[in-house]
Amino acid sequence: MIPSLRSRLILACLVALAGCSAPPPTPTYADLRYTGEPPIRLDAASLEVREDYHPPFRAPNVDHLFPVPPMRALENWAHDRLKPTGNAGRIVFIVRNASVIETELPKQEGLSATFTKQPAERYDLAIQATVQIVDAQGLPVRVANVQTSRSQSVLEGITPNDRDRAWYDMTKAAMADFDKQMDSEIRNNFGIYYDQ
Repeated sequence: MIPSLRSRLILACLVALAGCSAPPPTPTYADLRYTGEPPIRLDAASLEVREDYHPPFRAPNVDHLFPVPPMRALENWAHDRLKPTGNAGRIVFIVRNASVIETELPKQEGLSATFTKQPAERYDLAIQATVQIVDAQGLPVRVANVQTSRSQSVLEGITPNDRDRAWYDMTKAAMADFDKQMDSEIRNNFGIYYDQ
């Protein structure tokens, strides 16, 4: 029995559809939180988080595209780690920089370059924040300022999922440096305002 033209077309469509693979699912990334670390207890009555950095939301900046933008990671850090324990004054946490700049890298030419994947873009992440204890008159009586950075190049042809993973890992590593440095700065310089 010879299959009808309609049956053959349906079979061809089913074979074509079976050959198509769905794109890989977009992974989800956990928010970067710091509740697993002991709180930094400071002799102040309240905590204020201030954003002096304003993302431009356009190239060459890409920080707003990150799975966890550096700005949010810094704000999470402030809320998770800084704990007011006093009756007067306030802790002021100021985000001064949370930028990531994308730079397109020059391509090598020649026969060997044809057969190898080359670095395509570099991402430069810079974070800077300040912790202050401010008295009732609004004057800072203790200040700690920390900045840290990370750079990461990616190869041409990287998938969007792999790029997101690289961005997430960059933010996580930079924030681990920031956490360690800021904790040390406060312990060493806040004197009687640091409540051990």
